[in-house]
Amino acid sequence: METIMLSEQDIINALCLHLANKKEVAPEDVEVELLFDDDYGFSAEAYVGGRKQVLIEANIIEALRFYLDTQMNIDPISAGLELVLDDEEGIVANVRAR
Repeated sequence: METIMLSEQDIINALCLHLANKKEVAPEDVEVELLFDDDYGFSAEAYVGGRKQVLIEANIIEALRFYLDTQMNIDPISAGLELVLDDEEGIVANVRAR
C-alpha cells in the first residue's frame, strides 16, 4: 500500500474544485482558508460569491475524495485519508492508496 502526502495547497485546491463543482462556479471564484483548533480539530472557511461557508473535517475529506477521483485517478473509496498538522508543512493529508 502506497502512502502519498498531499500538501496544504493540494487540500485547498481540492476544496476549491469540489465547492466549484457543487455551486456551479469556476474554481477561481472560490477562496479557502484551512484552520486547526485544539478543541475542534480541522476545519476550513470558504467564500463563494461573497458568502462564507464553514466546513468541518468530514467536508474536507469529502473534497479530498472528489480530488483523488477527478484529478489523481485514485479510487476514492478504497483510499485511507488522514489529516495531519505538521510543524513545517502545515495541514497535510496522508493518503493510503491501494
